[in-house]
Amino acid sequence: MAGTIQDAFSLSGRTVIVTGAGGGIGTAIASGFAAAGARVACLDLTPPHDTVAAISAAGGEAIAIACDVTDAAQVAAAVGDVTARWGAIHGLVNGTSNDDPTGSILDLAPEEWSRLFAVQVTGTYLMSRAVLPHMIAAGGGSIVHIASQMGHVAAKGRPGYCAAKGALIQLAKAMALDHAEAGIRVNSLSPGAVETRRMLLRHGDLETARLYNAPKHALGRLGQPMEIATAALFLMSDASSFMTGADLLVDGGYAAM
Repeated sequence: MAGTIQDAFSLSGRTVIVTGAGGGIGTAIASGFAAAGARVACLDLTPPHDTVAAISAAGGEAIAIACDVTDAAQVAAAVGDVTARWGAIHGLVNGTSNDDPTGSILDLAPEEWSRLFAVQVTGTYLMSRAVLPHMIAAGGGSIVHIASQMGHVAAKGRPGYCAAKGALIQLAKAMALDHAEAGIRVNSLSPGAVETRRMLLRHGDLETARLYNAPKHALGRLGQPMEIATAALFLMSDASSFMTGADLLVDGGYAAM
């Protein structure tokens, strides 16, 4: 890697797909990548027009695409839309997530378990499988799976989430070995508790979420979406050019406690 630190973090001239770009961490990642010079395809179940509007207002380039990542046909169509518009694809962030019910495996219905893995694991597989040939043709690139500190440590009442996020960490390692010779780097990124809509759904309001979660983090607070986005930029850019098959914990010290 040559050039300056600024050059290392630049995504100028690159096309990156971000799934789950409709809010929270995904929106922050898409916005951060655009600010670093990338053309960003923002995917979500509902086209994330607000994310794209904010990127455009800041002078960036982005498009909004509706895509259910559990549907192979929709995934193929979305990737086709990106290549038709911009040609090569250089990066992918698998950030799509869904809400998991609280309870042991005795409480989780089979369809709830299956849906959780369909979105978080199978969706990552389908997106990666569709994008990889284009990245290989472009001469290489970077893939980032958004996992969680819960892929490292367990939490009561979260067996499905812990298992799915652990699967993403292992999937990144295996993909990294399979595609290194093609110039593809694959890493996972594991956030701790972050102040997003998911916190509101689980706790009702942010104050309650902070009171419950902050003491579990060595830094004594929850994370902010942009703190995860800057870590994703590191993994996507040449700043991490000697890094593959690794998981980056950005969890405020949660897993250290």
